[in-house]
Amino acid sequence: MADYRAPRDDMDFVLHDVFRVADDWQQTPELADMMDVETAGAILDEGAKVAENLVAPIAREADEEGVKFKDGEVTTPKGYKENFRQLAEGGWVGVTANPDFGGMGLPKSLSAQYEEMLCSADIAFSLYPGLTSGAIMAINSHGSDELKNHYLPRMVSGEWTGTMCLTEPHAGTDLGIIRSKAIPAQDGSFSLSGTKIFITGGEHDLTDNIVHLVLAKLPDAPAGTKGISLFVVPKFLSDEQGNLTERNNVSCGSIEHKMGIHASATCVMNFDGAKAWLVGEPHRGLPAMFTMMNYERLGVGIQGLGAAERSYQNALEYAKDRIQGRGAKATRNDQAEADSILVHGDVRRMLLTMKSLTEGGRAFSTWVGQQLDRSKYAGDDQVRQKADAMVALLTPVAKAFLTDTGLESTIHGQQVFGGHGYVREWGQEQLVRDTRIAQIYEGTNGIQALDLLGRKVFGSQGQLLQPFNEEIQSFLDETVTGSEWIKQREQLQQALNILNGVSEEVLQKAAGDENLVNSVAVEYLHLVGYVSYAYLWLKMAIAAEPLLSDKPYLATKAKTARFYFARILPRIHSLAAAIKDGSESLYLHSDDEF
Repeated sequence: MADYRAPRDDMDFVLHDVFRVADDWQQTPELADMMDVETAGAILDEGAKVAENLVAPIAREADEEGVKFKDGEVTTPKGYKENFRQLAEGGWVGVTANPDFGGMGLPKSLSAQYEEMLCSADIAFSLYPGLTSGAIMAINSHGSDELKNHYLPRMVSGEWTGTMCLTEPHAGTDLGIIRSKAIPAQDGSFSLSGTKIFITGGEHDLTDNIVHLVLAKLPDAPAGTKGISLFVVPKFLSDEQGNLTERNNVSCGSIEHKMGIHASATCVMNFDGAKAWLVGEPHRGLPAMFTMMNYERLGVGIQGLGAAERSYQNALEYAKDRIQGRGAKATRNDQAEADSILVHGDVRRMLLTMKSLTEGGRAFSTWVGQQLDRSKYAGDDQVRQKADAMVALLTPVAKAFLTDTGLESTIHGQQVFGGHGYVREWGQEQLVRDTRIAQIYEGTNGIQALDLLGRKVFGSQGQLLQPFNEEIQSFLDETVTGSEWIKQREQLQQALNILNGVSEEVLQKAAGDENLVNSVAVEYLHLVGYVSYAYLWLKMAIAAEPLLSDKPYLATKAKTARFYFARILPRIHSLAAAIKDGSESLYLHSDDEF
């Protein structure tokens, strides 16, 4: 596997030349004094060192070794514990956490770049601090002052880690039927019992304590999701000074043996009358958990993006080094015995597909991160409301499209390697395995598509699409029609028109066809994804033009943009055709005919 190198130049270009995020920071009281272009660059430079020199070098060996389970305890691979200690000491567990509790308080548009680097280095390792960050956010947003003061400083410092415990053996997506119960105790705590499965980092040896966020129901809970409450359940109890006292009634029953992310402990967790504390209001656990879901789902999407970047770097290095066969006369090196496989059109097709999807994905994750920042920090109500709408619309796309295209890119990379991509020693197959789970957890991509089309678009009768349409249309209207990008501008306008036409058709037909949304949701999400990338690629290409004299590497932006519009964007036509077919072809078969 090629040595990982963080794409710092591209990150800076997207942040500061395309989205100009520093302008937003300077208009935000919470960020103006602590964040500027130079500070952001210094933070990301240090983050790149962490990813390149600390995490990435042992990722392959860690995958081979995996986690081990014995007598209820989990041992992580060699090097993980020391690496986590160094990561924590550098403050990287709390990059987005509240500075009042020791966090860096980074805006999401910036932390997304660090997350990508960590995921490129090793997805499995990134999950331990990643889940902790999510738990920190939930406690900070909904916990009492007592809970925040007790848990957050130790979680932000990386002294303790965190988990999210949602899924039960009989209840995955349908959380309304969970059976975990929490019984009030006289001291204000609760006694929580139940079993949770697929719990990332539920047990490990990286830290002395693990703080579980657990969904459960109170005795008087109403039926369904409205009866779910959220609780803090630590592995070890602790005194007022944070010193660990006795083991709580929490145990790991087993770990899963998985296709990928072998170095991440995926646990079955048993809570047997464990001492717990309520987070937020009773029966409001799901909204509390969803406070961090927009961030977490973007985070999972970034896992796909990180793997795609690593795959591209691996495949490109291999394609340049692999001497095999002859190219056409125009590209042939007559002085050599054979040419590198980079001369072959199909190899170039795969590499450029990976490059266009990965750099487009980086722009997309930054765009969504900027919307999250504006939703959180903007002082102007209109700006904040628009950002809220954009976050609601784009979050399922960020999770699903980034991971779907991430898997596509890792498979393209594997194909470039040929047989060497299928054997373990080169490490490329690990990226395929590790990325696959990202399409499944944190809500499967099919569920994300239903959320987008069913809840967001159909549920709002198209209103949530308006800010998205307005931003792209405004960009199109402002783009000079006489520029060299006139063709791509027309393609983007056509793509936006196709999306709007399809959306109107679905809205009209869905009221009379209850199977319609479920039948076309995935294609619809991909349509939104490809249109979004077209907008971002044209935006990047135009932003790069005046910078070429100072940043000559940006010349590839125009070339990759042309490839995207010529070879990738046309996928929308088959998607639109499938959506227009509706549910009819899916429901011709009876159940017995499958």
